[in-house]
Amino acid sequence: MIVKEVLSEELLTLPEVKGMLHEIMEERLKDEEELGYELKKAINHAEMFSKTTPEKARELVNKLLELEKMKPEIAIRVADVMPQSRDELRSLYAKERFTLTDEELDQMLDLVEEAMD
Repeated sequence: MIVKEVLSEELLTLPEVKGMLHEIMEERLKDEEELGYELKKAINHAEMFSKTTPEKARELVNKLLELEKMKPEIAIRVADVMPQSRDELRSLYAKERFTLTDEELDQMLDLVEEAMD
């Protein structure tokens, strides 16, 4: 497939992608179309690694974006990975030019814990 131009671009969490893939799968099954290899693999990946619902993931991203040292890309990554420790969270910030305080890390971990309930 050759892409001529990108019409729009939006950052999505893995749970949101999982929801979209399931909609596509249901449409194709309803129309009795075959699911392609790539689609099956993408659905399998999303199911295996998605840790929450699309609504909770988006809510977490929105709450994370309210924090001072948060970029949209990192907020999406946090919602996808759902880190459980400061070290896991620090690894998501490894490429950034600043470090986070323990209070900032704990605040983010609290938000992640809320989203997992």
